[in-house]
Amino acid sequence: MESYPAPAHALVAAMSDAAAAAPARAVAIQGAPGCNSHIAALEVDPDALPLPCFSFEDALDALRDGRVDRALIPIENSLHGRVADIHVLLPESGLAIVGEHFMTIRYHLMGLGGAEVSEAMSHPQALGQCRRWLRARGIKPITYADTAGAAAAVKDLGQPHVGAIAPRLAAELYGLELLAEGLEDSADNTTRFVMLAREADAAPVASPSMTSFVFEVRNVPAALYKALGGFATNGVNMTKLESYQPGASFAATQFYSDIEGTPDDPAVARALEELRFHTKWLRVLGTYPQARPRTVA
Repeated sequence: MESYPAPAHALVAAMSDAAAAAPARAVAIQGAPGCNSHIAALEVDPDALPLPCFSFEDALDALRDGRVDRALIPIENSLHGRVADIHVLLPESGLAIVGEHFMTIRYHLMGLGGAEVSEAMSHPQALGQCRRWLRARGIKPITYADTAGAAAAVKDLGQPHVGAIAPRLAAELYGLELLAEGLEDSADNTTRFVMLAREADAAPVASPSMTSFVFEVRNVPAALYKALGGFATNGVNMTKLESYQPGASFAATQFYSDIEGTPDDPAVARALEELRFHTKWLRVLGTYPQARPRTVA
C-alpha cells in the first residue's frame, strides 16, 4: 500500500480486507482501485473481490501465495501492443492461463479543475493509446505506474495544471473533475486480459478454445521455419507469434504464441510434437475457452 498515493490508501485497505475475508472470490489485479483491470475483473465476475497490487509480479505472488483464487492480467492492446511481459512472468511461475477477456478501453482526462491542464499523468500504455490527442493539444505526458494511481496522485499533488488519464471510475473514486472524454486514438481501442490460476482447470475446455505457449528455437538456419511447419501441415490456426530476447546474449530467440484448439486435438498434438522436435524447449502456459472468435469465415 505504501507505493500508492495517499488518496488510494483507504480504498486499497478496504479492498484488501474484503479479499482476505473471502479469498475464493478474490482476483488479483495490477493497479490502484479504479484502473481498467479493476473494471475488467467485475465485467468477468460481478461478485469478484478485486485485490489491488502495485506490480504484475505482486499480483502473481498473491495468486501463488493463495491470497486470491485468480489473477487478471492485461497482456496486449489493439493500439499499443504488449502490456505485460506475460511470456517472461509466466513460464517459471507455475501458474496457468485459464481464461481470457476483451474489454473496450475508454480514457478520460481528469483533474482538480480551475486551470488549463498542461501535463497529464498515466500508465505508458494509456499515454500511448492517447498519443495523438495529447500531441494535438500540446499536453506533456508523464509516466506513472498505473492509470488510477495517476488519478490518486493528481488528487494528492493538488496542482490544477496536472491532470490524469484514467477510466471514469477513477474520477469518481478520487473526487476529480472530468475535463475531457474519448481521448483514445481509435474508437475500437481494446485490451485483451488473461485469467490466471494456480492450476489448470480439471474439466475439459469448452470449444472453441485457445492454447498459449512459449518456446526457444535452436540457433541454426531456418529454425523458426522448421519449428512452425507442423502448424501449417496440420491446419492449426496460429493467431499470435511474438519474439523476445532473454538476457543480453542476443543469441537465442524465444517466442510466445497463441493457437486455436487444445493439445488433445489430434492436429494440435501433432503440431506441438513437431515443434518440440525442432526447439530447445516448449512450455504450454494454458488452454482456455475463446472469449472472442478468431477464425473469420
